[in-house]
Amino acid sequence: MTTPDILPNHRRFGLGIAALIVGLDQLIKWIVTVPLQLERVRNIEILPFFDLTWVQNFGVSFGMLSADSDGQRWLLVAFTAVVAGGVGFWMWREQAKGEVLALSLVLGGAIGNIIDRARVGYVIDYADLHIGEFRPFLVFNVADACITIGVLLLVARALLVGEKKA
Repeated sequence: MTTPDILPNHRRFGLGIAALIVGLDQLIKWIVTVPLQLERVRNIEILPFFDLTWVQNFGVSFGMLSADSDGQRWLLVAFTAVVAGGVGFWMWREQAKGEVLALSLVLGGAIGNIIDRARVGYVIDYADLHIGEFRPFLVFNVADACITIGVLLLVARALLVGEKKA
């Protein structure tokens, strides 16, 4: 006699991707913080177009909603946790694998950044893409990249994929 799966495949898939992103995000942040000591050295050139640059992000996307006090920090943690909970609920109910993938990227990224904010008071950013002195992007991290890719996938799927059949 076989036991039934506790979670349907799409839920396991989404939770697995989100957990993978959280783990990868936290691992890389540990690497740049502890072995590379990026906070102390501030900048490490990796390639002519990519540096590791230490940035403490006290806000959310693009530095908006900056948390300048401990109370604001915890309000921001609570706010982003509520948003992540909403994304998680949406992912939990979603059946389409494309949407589950996109939502898991957003969820994993959000949790990775929430962990930073709760643990050290800011989000650790380090990825600095540039062309010479021109920097088309703000300094970011794996979590930020996953959130952005997930949102872009959701928008693309909403615009390009037809209506779901009932």
